[in-house]
Amino acid sequence: DRPGRYVMVKDAATGQYRSLSWAPTIDAHYDFYECRHGQGYTKISTKFLGLSASILYFVPLDTDAEIWRCSVKNETSEVKSLEIYGFSELMMGNALNDIINQPNDKHFTDIVFDGKKDTLVCTRRYWVLNKKVSVEQPNLDWKYHLLFTNTLPVTGFDGSLDNFIGRWRSEANPESVETGVMRNTEITAGDPVAALQSKITLQPGEEVHFAFIMGVTPKDDANKNTKYKALKWDSLRNIGNIDKKFNELKKFWDNYLGVFNVTSPDLKFNTMLNVWNQYQAAVTFDMARNSGYYHGGLLFGNGIRDQFQDILGMVMSNPSRVRERFLNALKYQFKDGSTLHNFFKITEWGEKTNHSDTPLWVPFGIMEYLNETADFSLLEEKVKFYDEGEGTVYQHLCKAIDFCISAVSERGIPKIMNGDWNDTLDKVGPKGKGETIWGAFFLGYVIQKTYPLLDHLNDKKTKKRWQAYLDQLTKTVNEIAWDGEWYIRAFKDNMEPLGTQKSKQGRIFINAQTWAVISGMAPKERSRKCIDSLKKYLVRPNGVQICWPSYTKVEDNTGLISRCVPGKKENGAIFNHASSWFVLAALTAGDIDTAYNVYSSMLPINSAERIDRYEIEPYVFAEYVTSPDHPTEGQASHSWLTGTAVWMLRIGTDHIVGLKPRFEGMEISPKIPSHWLGLKASRRFRGKMINLEIVRTPSDKPKKVYVNGKEYPSNLIKIEDF
Repeated sequence: DRPGRYVMVKDAATGQYRSLSWAPTIDAHYDFYECRHGQGYTKISTKFLGLSASILYFVPLDTDAEIWRCSVKNETSEVKSLEIYGFSELMMGNALNDIINQPNDKHFTDIVFDGKKDTLVCTRRYWVLNKKVSVEQPNLDWKYHLLFTNTLPVTGFDGSLDNFIGRWRSEANPESVETGVMRNTEITAGDPVAALQSKITLQPGEEVHFAFIMGVTPKDDANKNTKYKALKWDSLRNIGNIDKKFNELKKFWDNYLGVFNVTSPDLKFNTMLNVWNQYQAAVTFDMARNSGYYHGGLLFGNGIRDQFQDILGMVMSNPSRVRERFLNALKYQFKDGSTLHNFFKITEWGEKTNHSDTPLWVPFGIMEYLNETADFSLLEEKVKFYDEGEGTVYQHLCKAIDFCISAVSERGIPKIMNGDWNDTLDKVGPKGKGETIWGAFFLGYVIQKTYPLLDHLNDKKTKKRWQAYLDQLTKTVNEIAWDGEWYIRAFKDNMEPLGTQKSKQGRIFINAQTWAVISGMAPKERSRKCIDSLKKYLVRPNGVQICWPSYTKVEDNTGLISRCVPGKKENGAIFNHASSWFVLAALTAGDIDTAYNVYSSMLPINSAERIDRYEIEPYVFAEYVTSPDHPTEGQASHSWLTGTAVWMLRIGTDHIVGLKPRFEGMEISPKIPSHWLGLKASRRFRGKMINLEIVRTPSDKPKKVYVNGKEYPSNLIKIEDF
C-alpha cells in the first residue's frame, strides 16, 4: 500500500537491494515470496540475494504504535555487510488538505532527530478539521508527536522526502539507499518522510532480529520526556518485549474467536464462521466506514445506520464495548427522534441527510444488545439529545420509532425523503411525498422486534399504539404495493411506482421482497411468490442482484442508481449486504436449501479459484460483486468495511446453526441444509459456554431438545438451566 511501511535491505558489497515486503522493488528478482494474513497481523517472508527474511506488521493491544518486526538471515557461506533502511512518507493531519493544498500544507511540519533515543520526532503546527474544502484558516495545533525508531543502532536519518528519494526517482529506488548516504536532514518545512538507516554484519548462517516502530503520543511541549513515557518507549524498543506483545495479541484474538465455533460438514462454512467472518465483524466495528482502501475517512465518518448494525458481531464477544458505543452514538439523535445520518468523533459534527431509515437502526441495535445481555440497566442511562435536553436510552428508542411513524405520507406509508437504506434512490422523494415500501416493511419489523421489551417493561400503552399503526400499515402496504408477483419498491413524489412488471429497467428490487418476508407482513402465499420471483430474476452464481434489469438510461426522478454503470454498486450489482437478507428471507420462508446455497456462494473463500477476476481478498466479504450486467462480471470491490460481515455472521450463528439469544436464555432453532446430518457448535453466552449438538432425525419423528442429557420441554432454554 504505497508509499510506506517499507524496509529495504542492501548488500553493501554489490549495491543490490530489496524490500522485505516485495513492494516497491517489484521489478527485482526474488527467490521466494509468501504473505500470510492473520488476526491483527500480516507477515511477509522472502528470499533474495542469499538472504532469507521476514517482516511482521502488527499493532500491540495496549500501545499506540505500529510494529514492523523483521528478521534477516545470511544463508550463504560468506560474511555479508548489510545496510537496513526503514521509511514511510508522512502526512500528519488532514488527508484532503494534503491532497488539494499540498504546496501550502507542507509549511507546517517539524521533524527532528533525538540521538539519545535513536528516534525521529515528527509533528505539525497546524491542523485542519474541516471536512469540506474551505478557505477558512483554523488556528489549531496538531496535538501529537509521531515517533519513529529502529531497535538496531541508527547510523543515519532523514526527515526530507525530497532528499531521501532524490530527483526523478520513486520509493522503488531512493537515492539514499543506492548511495548509502543519509543526509541527516531535520526539517521545518517540506514534504516529510520518516527514514532511518542501520548497518550490520552477518556471519554465515547468522540471523538478526530487529524492529522499526512508529508510535503516536499526545504532544506536551512543557515536558519533552512525556512523549516517551506515554509509550514506554525504552521498553518498547526491546525485541523481547515486542515478541511478548505479539503473543498477547494472538491470545486476545484466540479469546475473541472463542465466543463461537462450529463443526459442520462444510469446511468452508466452518472456516469463515469460526475465524474470518468474526474477525471482519470486529474490524468493521472498530473502523466503521472511516478509513480503508475504499473509504478515505472524510466522507462517511461514523454512520448511525452502520453503528447500530456493526454491533452484531462485537456484542457476542464484548458487550461492554457495545454499551459504550450506544451511549456515544445516541448523542447524535434529536429530541424529535430523528438522527444525524453520520458524525465525526473528533469534532462531534455530522450531517442530517433525512434518510428515512436511519433512526430505525437505533432500536434495532439496542434490541440486539438486550437479547444478548439482558442488561436492562442500559435503558435507564441518560443521554443528551443533539439539539436540546436529554432522555433515557429507552426514551431515545421510543422517540426513534415514533418519529418514523410520524414521518409518513397521507396513506400512512413511510416517506422515503432523500433515500432509505438504498442511498442511490435519492431522487424518489425529495419533495416529501415519495414513499418507501421497503421502509414500511422495515418499520414493521422493528416495531415487532420491540414487543418483548414492551412486554418486559409492561408498557402496554406504547405497544397498543404501535400495534394499531402496524396493523393499518400492513393492510395498506398489501393493498397498494403488491404487483402480482412481487412488491413495488417505492412510489415517487408524483406517485409513479418504482419496481413494477411494467418497468423497462429496475423492474424488481430485492429489499422489498426480502423484508416483506422477514417482517412477516406479507401473507404466506405472497412470501412464497417473493422468494420465487427473486430466484427467477435476481439469483446469480455469486449471490443475488440488488435489482434487475440494471439501469441503462438515466431517470432524473429515481436518482444516482440510474447514473451508475449497469452491474456495479447499487445499479444491479450483487450487493452482498442485501444478498444476506435474501438468505434470511429464504430461511424464514422455509426454503432452507436455497438459502444455504446462496449463503455458500457468497462466501469469499469460494472465490479463490477465480481470484484473477474476483481481484480482492478471498477471506473477507466485499460490498458487492459485479453482476452479469457488466463486462467485468465476477469482479468484487469495497472489501472489509461492509455491513455484510455482521449479517452473514449472525445469519450463520443464529439462523443456520440456530443459536438465538433471547432475554430469558437461548433459543435453539437450527435450519441446516437437507444434505447435512447434523453439526456441533459452541457459543459463549452470559459467562457460560453452550455446547450444542444437532442430529437430524427422520422427518416423521418429533423434534426433541435435550439439556445436560435430559429432555427439555421447550427450544427456549432458560439461562438458569444451562
